[in-house]
Amino acid sequence: MTNFRIVRDDSEEDAITRLRFGSYDEAYDELERFYAGLCCSDDRVEYSIKKVCSLP
Repeated sequence: MTNFRIVRDDSEEDAITRLRFGSYDEAYDELERFYAGLCCSDDRVEYSIKKVCSLP
């Protein structure tokens, strides 16, 4: 089974990085909601979406 997770580009962990999603779109929607609440700033943490393959 393939899941997706959000990772911080600085490799730190936080509440959003502990979430798992069933699809890329679900993870993207979560990031979109998260970024919508932020003001533009140079010290903003950047996130990426990574595919995680689970063992059967």
